[in-house]
Amino acid sequence: ILATAAVVVLNPVELLRQARDSQRLADLDTVAAAISLWLADEPNPSFSDVGPNSDSTGATSCFFTASSSACTVDTDYDVDGTGWVGVNFTQVSGGSPIETLPRDPVGSATYFYAFFANDTAKTFELNTTLESTKFATDEDLDGTDGGDDAAVYEVGNDPGLDL
Repeated sequence: ILATAAVVVLNPVELLRQARDSQRLADLDTVAAAISLWLADEPNPSFSDVGPNSDSTGATSCFFTASSSACTVDTDYDVDGTGWVGVNFTQVSGGSPIETLPRDPVGSATYFYAFFANDTAKTFELNTTLESTKFATDEDLDGTDGGDDAAVYEVGNDPGLDL
């Protein structure tokens, strides 16, 4: 009886979702910090042709809405501007701040990382969908991140995160 109660109270499926969401939050924070460093370090930064509208599945046109997201699968995680983030991190003095671009823990058409950029304004946005009840509903991280989509977790330097 205690074992059943522990499984019901702890909900291992939700705990796995929370672990994946924690990884997503850390991954996007790491990439955002690396992009900010690149913008500060590079005298003439230019987002490569990969963005805007690229993602960790490699699609060149992906979208998020409250009810769906769509992208196709690819495996380009290079930091030389050809990966899913259109930034050549190898231009940073002292070398790239990250070894490779992160992959979403699930990596599907529903769960992926997306990158959007405005080369003229030098602004960027990174997006992902959260899957756990704790982060997406209870703490509402995707609804309180300052972005324009309450169903998507958004980070970056774009005012309003509305790229």
